[in-house]
Amino acid sequence: MRYDQIIRKARVVDGCGNPWFYGDVAVAGETIAAVAPAGQLSAREARAVLEADGRVLAPGFIDILSHSIQPLMRDGRCLSKVTQGVTTEIMGEAWTPAPQGGQIAPRKLAPYVPEAWNERVRSWRRFGDWLEAMARRGVSPNVGSFLGGGTLREYACGMRMGKASREELEVMRRVVREAMEDGAFGVSYALIYPPDDYADTDEIVEVCKAVAEHGGIYVTHLRSESDRLLEALDEALEIGRRANLPVQVYHLKASREDNWPKMARAIARIDQARKAGQDVTADVYPYTASGTGLTAMLPNWVAEGGGLYEKLRDPAVRARVRAELEGPSPDVDTRSRAEHVMPVGFQKPENQVYVGRRLSQIAAMRGQDPLEAVFDLLVSEGQRIGTIYFSMSEDNLRLELSQPWVMVSTDAGGFDPEWARAHGPVHPRGYGSYPRVLGRYVREEGLLSLEEAVRKMTSLPANRLSLFDRGRIAPGCKADLVLFDPDAITDRATFEDPHRLSVGVDAVWVNGVRVLEEGQHTGATPGQVVRGPGWRSAAS
Repeated sequence: MRYDQIIRKARVVDGCGNPWFYGDVAVAGETIAAVAPAGQLSAREARAVLEADGRVLAPGFIDILSHSIQPLMRDGRCLSKVTQGVTTEIMGEAWTPAPQGGQIAPRKLAPYVPEAWNERVRSWRRFGDWLEAMARRGVSPNVGSFLGGGTLREYACGMRMGKASREELEVMRRVVREAMEDGAFGVSYALIYPPDDYADTDEIVEVCKAVAEHGGIYVTHLRSESDRLLEALDEALEIGRRANLPVQVYHLKASREDNWPKMARAIARIDQARKAGQDVTADVYPYTASGTGLTAMLPNWVAEGGGLYEKLRDPAVRARVRAELEGPSPDVDTRSRAEHVMPVGFQKPENQVYVGRRLSQIAAMRGQDPLEAVFDLLVSEGQRIGTIYFSMSEDNLRLELSQPWVMVSTDAGGFDPEWARAHGPVHPRGYGSYPRVLGRYVREEGLLSLEEAVRKMTSLPANRLSLFDRGRIAPGCKADLVLFDPDAITDRATFEDPHRLSVGVDAVWVNGVRVLEEGQHTGATPGQVVRGPGWRSAAS
């Protein structure tokens, strides 16, 4: 047989923004072997044939902002992502579980992760060790990562605030070079969190110069997405210029209503930078609420040196935090009114009564003001408490999605409701981001054409990552494919009921192997490690 399988008479959206066409696509091994007009490839030439009957065949979606590191340790199928059409998970915002060593303090993984992984993590001395471990355990999607900037900073400096010494900077450069040779796509800082926030602009520039040596990129959760959004964007652009490397802005947004008008100006600045020749892009998830820890409401100095939850028992620390937050210019980016804050990630049985309630309601139930409730809940839980912040504008989201340099991401991990529901609610973006764009913003609103939406999910992130053999349907490219019904694809997860799989994706292939068939996971785990250009140069 010439081909392993042929998908016939599909509405082919090639991922590059070209108009769709009816065609046949043949797969041989891991690659796309042929693309032809509909009906022109003979069924006799393939071991298996699937009649698409006019459904859309697109490249598999590439999530450039995934948090599946720990979920994949529990469950390699990555069900809530694969059922959206995601075939490649790119991780590493702020934190990666490797390399271990240096000044990194031991920490336990999430409660849903099997205990054996805690021991394995401690042995990962190089960045590439954890990705290879994922491939060995078997994963359905391809996996790749940036080096977490917070991990890098902690490796060299621990949880100390302040400038890095010359010796500490040299440690960071060494770790970066090793990570890039192991296949990291670049370095990723989340600059509203400690210890990432402890790194100043000059330090990040020096780190990024080492990244640039290997063809990598700088990815940033901006130092502010609210009051100082424009200043934070200027910092990101400055880092890119001084270190001479591309910039990717994670989950572009303007938080809190008084900052919503700044988004048009932020977009104008990025457009201006691009016109001047600077390579800068961004991604968004299609929701107007963000998700992070309840700890994000605290100043970052509380986390210096570790022991954050123990410190919050100290009345003096609480008084200092309160004075800062209630002062004229608090140095905290995540500030929302209590009625816009919904903590969901409670683990203690006694706190389950608060799941899904707004902070204003929780405080009233406890007879406290909201800040005192935050202090006590964090002390009680001893962990960050996953929290939803309703702080963004739908008009801004549409504006962001409309920019040609903005791609789609989830900012979430992949879960299976069967085991994840018992561990509490999550942000629905982990279950619905891609179908939500295709259902709401393409089919229902017409904000984007089908071809443009698919480009934002495929070739745009693939090009950003230098994965030029993925993210498009063309002979010789990897056979990462998704077949979906454009009239049925939709998200079902909500903030009230987040553990609901999307519908409308009928089949998904990863490296030529079907991982989803008639909407059901096949159990196959053909995912490979995808690596950045530094690895290719090292291998050669």
